[in-house]
Amino acid sequence: MPVDTLAIAIAQLNPIVGDVAGNLEMARRARDTARLSGADLVVFPELFLAGYPPEDLVLKPAFQASCRAAIEALAAESGEGPGLLIGAPWVEDGKLHNSVLLLDGGVIAAVRHKVDLPNYGVFDEKRVFTPGPLPGPMPFRGVRLGVPICEDIWGADVVECLAETGAEILVVPNGSPYRRSVYDERDNVAVARVVESGLPLIYVNQVGGQDELVFDGGSFVLNADRYPAVQFPTFEPRMRVTRWRRLESGWRCTEVAVPARTTGEQADYAACVLGLRDYVEKNRFPGVVLGLSGGIDSAICAAMAVDALGPERVHCIMLPYRYTSDESLSDAAEVAELLGVRYDIMPIATAVEGLEAALAPLFAGQPRDVTEENLQSRARGTLLMSVSNKFGAMVVTTGNKSEMSTGYATLYGDMNGGYNPIKDLYKTEVVRLSRLRNRWKPADALGPDGIVIPDRLIDKPPTAELREDQKDEDSLPPYTILDAILFRLVEREEPVARVIAEGFDPDLVRRVERMLYLAEYKRRQAAPGVKVTVRNFGRDRRYPITNRFRDPG
Repeated sequence: MPVDTLAIAIAQLNPIVGDVAGNLEMARRARDTARLSGADLVVFPELFLAGYPPEDLVLKPAFQASCRAAIEALAAESGEGPGLLIGAPWVEDGKLHNSVLLLDGGVIAAVRHKVDLPNYGVFDEKRVFTPGPLPGPMPFRGVRLGVPICEDIWGADVVECLAETGAEILVVPNGSPYRRSVYDERDNVAVARVVESGLPLIYVNQVGGQDELVFDGGSFVLNADRYPAVQFPTFEPRMRVTRWRRLESGWRCTEVAVPARTTGEQADYAACVLGLRDYVEKNRFPGVVLGLSGGIDSAICAAMAVDALGPERVHCIMLPYRYTSDESLSDAAEVAELLGVRYDIMPIATAVEGLEAALAPLFAGQPRDVTEENLQSRARGTLLMSVSNKFGAMVVTTGNKSEMSTGYATLYGDMNGGYNPIKDLYKTEVVRLSRLRNRWKPADALGPDGIVIPDRLIDKPPTAELREDQKDEDSLPPYTILDAILFRLVEREEPVARVIAEGFDPDLVRRVERMLYLAEYKRRQAAPGVKVTVRNFGRDRRYPITNRFRDPG
């Protein structure tokens, strides 16, 4: 029998990859809450029971069986309602699919498989899944639901097929990670499918961090006239029941959208905080420890850590040597005080001099150079890792994307650590986000309001303080110039000749390109970090380490 009203709960939740039992319980809690609100159907994000992306874990027969058992248990419980539209890996006829299952009336009422498997950027679903056939709608209590899965709406074919076979509402489960410009891209795709099909669309996205990916949520509803009826907040788990009515023109959501997105630099900062928080929480670390140098990179990482975990779970350590300035000592102490964290000073002279003494016989007759400078960084890295080993807190590493690009970081030294919240932020972006944090913080941040990174620290010339009066510009061009070149070489993959044509010094562009290639071996050994740009180092950009190509331009 056709119905004239419908209540659909959108469950923008934060699953954990591989935690099938935990995700199952999360689904049950959402179902029970939705039932109390009168929901007819609860819609979950893509591959919710497995967590997304499961990568090669999904190939394990035991994992597949666990997901199937969870679906069957949920289906058996669905007799009381509401119905559930939930994602899981599903084996059918010996083939593994990325699937959505409709559970209703105590049974698995329908199954649909993802058709368009993304295989670009951070995605490699063709590696593990088999594409499904073009789908028809799922009948649900007198309504025909069209259920394209994430990438299925980025082309026209799947939605066109659903519309032609009688779908009345498009319900799209997603595992869409955050990156700059993603909101405009999603909006444009959703509007295009609504215009082409003449159908309203529910976009359900997951939220939370998974290794270097951060899922921002931001679920929404568009009516058939493109009117935005619902907009969920970003970077927060949330569930809401949306109300629908059948009109002569078709189904319409009767809600009124309230703008709730975090955008721009605020979104970048919120993504870094959420990515760090979930990496620590989901991997069950009690807290974090990091070296607080008196520089801007470690200061913003400390602020992000406090915003993510609270000050009581953040331990900052100053590791001074003979080249550490009084200004750095006072700046680090002030940042620690403003953030309210535990702060210790651990001089490294004994460690550095011990290493130099051990190496003296082999280095006899050789001039001092960057080798001795790097001993300072490696002593700091070893000491921080020792604190981590003893007390269990994870080391946060603090190198920015400019340093990761050029190799201006010491392997087994300041690159030591379990996670890096600013790995995908260029130095100039670190500066902007530091100023931002002094006047704003995310709604769920656990850190203090107001200034946490003094302006003098933000404004002072960057230095690693590995020798007397050292400045970063002794080895690198000014960051405003360096970052502009790197953006063109990394994010845009522009030819060297085009970068030079934009007015940059030819020798400098070629030098930066050379540093970018030579540092690949370091990046392969770097800690994971939050993706915020279009092309992060890791899943997005996979270059060979052994590589003699240089752009002849």
